[in-house]
Amino acid sequence: MNERSVVLKAEGIEKSYSAGGGSVLPILKGLDLQVRQGEIVAVVGPSGSGKSTLLHVLGALDPPDSGRVLIGDRDVWALGERARSSLRNVMLGFVFQFHHLLEEFTILENVAL
Repeated sequence: MNERSVVLKAEGIEKSYSAGGGSVLPILKGLDLQVRQGEIVAVVGPSGSGKSTLLHVLGALDPPDSGRVLIGDRDVWALGERARSSLRNVMLGFVFQFHHLLEEFTILENVAL
């Protein structure tokens, strides 16, 4: 077996949101994940299943309620905000999904954004 290093690891990730009226809506429940160097991973599921929440937690944009996320050997949620921002700048890339183009820009400018 070809041993490739783990570049991203999530352990016991839990994330819930307030649903109003004092109720809590659990989204991620005890999620574990490992991504090895060179591996291609797709996150698929129906609308509302927690895909975006997972990606925000893994991408160091939104903290989990519990669990930890390691990029390389660094626990991203144990870092301060400045170190986490630096890690995002150097180690991660984001392509955000929009349902429309921005009218004030040309097609080329929209694509460049």
